[in-house]
Amino acid sequence: QVQLVESGGGLVQAGGSLRLSCVASGSIFSIYAMGWYRQAPGKQRELVAAITSGGSTNYADSVKGRFTISRDNAKNTVYLQMNSLKPEDTAVYYCRGTRIKYDYWGQGTQVTVSS
Repeated sequence: QVQLVESGGGLVQAGGSLRLSCVASGSIFSIYAMGWYRQAPGKQRELVAAITSGGSTNYADSVKGRFTISRDNAKNTVYLQMNSLKPEDTAVYYCRGTRIKYDYWGQGTQVTVSS
């Protein structure tokens, strides 16, 4: 069993930055692929960024060049650095950890970008 707890969301003006954190507990964090997803009101949840256990990353086209995902296995934490935020980035952001048949989600953290 893995528990994921996100933090770092909040209200920011367009052009600003936020860093989200997701702390994992309960299992061997380093072997999990980790991802950040978001869900805006009335829209489906979508992948924002992901990082494998080996450190390979991929990003949604809408955030490339603005967001950076990283992980610190010693701290059981995955980060999402968000720069140049836009109002369309407003959503609840979720952390996800996956490995083979295991799939865990955090409770989400709200990010609101004002214009």
